[in-house]
Parts: sequence; structure tokens; C-alpha cells
Amino acid sequence: MRFVVDNQLPPRLSKFLEEAGHDSVHVAMVGMHTADDRALWAWALREDRILVSKDEDLLFLANRFGDKGRLIWVRLGNCRRDALVEAFARSLPAIVDAISEGQRVVEIA
Repeated sequence: MRFVVDNQLPPRLSKFLEEAGHDSVHVAMVGMHTADDRALWAWALREDRILVSKDEDLLFLANRFGDKGRLIWVRLGNCRRDALVEAFARSLPAIVDAISEGQRVVEIA
């Protein structure tokens, strides 16, 4: 799968996703770190990437009628990088299954 990790999340998460065998970039790596939500959403859609974010505004974009974008919505609150990566490590098989089955929004809480 192809992911793009948003600004509120550390580049380490993108590295973890790469190490798990996925194509992943952090917004800072592709010059999208200053983009507004709509621009980032449109870019992720064009690039066929699943957006990983804590931003609730992106949830609203993901739920628009007819939209095709995909979102991993992180609802873990403030936590250390290691705890975040551990949560993704536990959840990644379920995330992959859900996205593969056509689910467009997957929540990690």
C-alpha cells in the first residue's frame, strides 16, 4: 500500500510503514508540509496514497459523497513515538485488510 503521513505524526511512522513493506512518505519529504487540508487530500488522491492523519477535518473530506480518497484516522491522543509505532504494528494487518476490502476510512484508537 501507498501511504502519506501528515504533519502531526512523526516521520518515524512513515519509516515504520516502509520497513513493514509499504510505500510511505512523510509530507515533509514531498514538500506538502505547508499544504492546507484540501490540497493535501487532493495530492494524496492524485498520487493514490492513503493519508494517515490525526486531523479531524480530513475525516470530513473523506466522508464527502463521491470522494475516493482513503484515510487512516489516528485517534490515539498524545503519545510517544514508540507507543504510536507499537499501536500501528498491532493494527497494521487489520488496516491493510480493511483498505483491501474497500473501506475508505479506518480509525486507530
